[in-house]
Amino acid sequence: MDKLVITGGRPVAGEVRISGAKNAALPILAATLLTDEPVTVCNVPHLHDITTTLELLGHMGVSLVVDERLNIEVDASRLANVQAPYQLVRTMRASILVLGPLLAHYGRAEVSLPGGCAIGSRPVDLHLEGLRAMGADIRVENGYIEADAPAEGLHGARIFLDIVSVTGTENLMMAAALARGTTVIENAAREPEVEDLADCLNAMGAKVRGAGTDTLTIEGVERLHGTTYCVLPDRIETGTYLVAAAITGGRVRTKDTRPDILEAVLAKLTEAGAKVTTGEDWIELDMEGRRPRAVSLHTAPYPAFPTDMQAQFCALNAIAEGASTVTETVFENRFMHVQELQRMGAEIRLEGNTAFINGCPGITGAPVMATDLRASASLVLAGLVAEGHTLVDRIYHIDRGYECIEEKLAALGASIRRVTDRDLEKLDLGH
Repeated sequence: MDKLVITGGRPVAGEVRISGAKNAALPILAATLLTDEPVTVCNVPHLHDITTTLELLGHMGVSLVVDERLNIEVDASRLANVQAPYQLVRTMRASILVLGPLLAHYGRAEVSLPGGCAIGSRPVDLHLEGLRAMGADIRVENGYIEADAPAEGLHGARIFLDIVSVTGTENLMMAAALARGTTVIENAAREPEVEDLADCLNAMGAKVRGAGTDTLTIEGVERLHGTTYCVLPDRIETGTYLVAAAITGGRVRTKDTRPDILEAVLAKLTEAGAKVTTGEDWIELDMEGRRPRAVSLHTAPYPAFPTDMQAQFCALNAIAEGASTVTETVFENRFMHVQELQRMGAEIRLEGNTAFINGCPGITGAPVMATDLRASASLVLAGLVAEGHTLVDRIYHIDRGYECIEEKLAALGASIRRVTDRDLEKLDLGH
């Protein structure tokens, strides 16, 4: 199993290109099931979750052509089956996103209950209740969701989501695109990735209004057509590299990104003492060699501070000047990185859904274990600033959401490399 070895103490500096957003690419790839015409998806990141999704589409009989720039042409005109089996979806919660498109376009779906990071409860009930409101007959048996649309197809409905759900909003929006009549989704997620999916659907001929607000109105159409669509940049990857500069006292310019979808994070980085400048498609952060100031934060659905950046800021606060509180309101089990940061000398106390952090002048390298995608990013960031060597285990989590993270950080001057157990036998890390 691969691991990352990081030797801390070097400020990162330079430019880094931001990849396409995984959380936008996954629903857009699912949306290709809504049409019989080819759809070309551009700016797709090369990640494990993307590979799993392509394997799933291939299992269904979808034709896939990937060019040298990772543009993917998807042709679902010869779909062979409507089943998403357990062995293909057990590691990825986003697999539930094929449910709505299959049901709306083909009238039936068999989707295994999904897996993914162990960061808390993300029930699929919202998806199922919304689809039932649109006329679907749904049963959950033997770990599978079995769904059938009426003979005349799904119909429009007024749907209120009890909690804000990104995948719930996306699944129902895709199903509604081909439903008869008008669907209104209230308390909808406002994330940029939801808006990106809406833009892609509209490019395919859908009629979606209100994306980016909490009320979506979708007027169903008879059919959708093919298109070429570019996935938006990954705001969480952007934020992670900006924190890498902030935590090490360095300077980084992130390219091919969007400042307008990262405003809450940029505000906190500025509060931490960073000099932040932006252009249309770039963000530069310069700490000018200073240690960051501690910043307190409270996660909430977009446009508030994103839960996917909480772990990275815990690492930042661990070495910052002053004390801070970090409150997590989105997922109830998203502080598993705290115990690992404590192994590196971080002074963090957990009480319920709040972490109380006293910043230390320095932390030390240690063997640590990644427990989920963003937790693994926080451990890498901590390793960049820690004294000595940090060994991050279970990095398959990080490969689910960060494209070539060790190569990008090494290009910024970090001492980081990917190793195997055999490589470790030859290294003396002092642990």
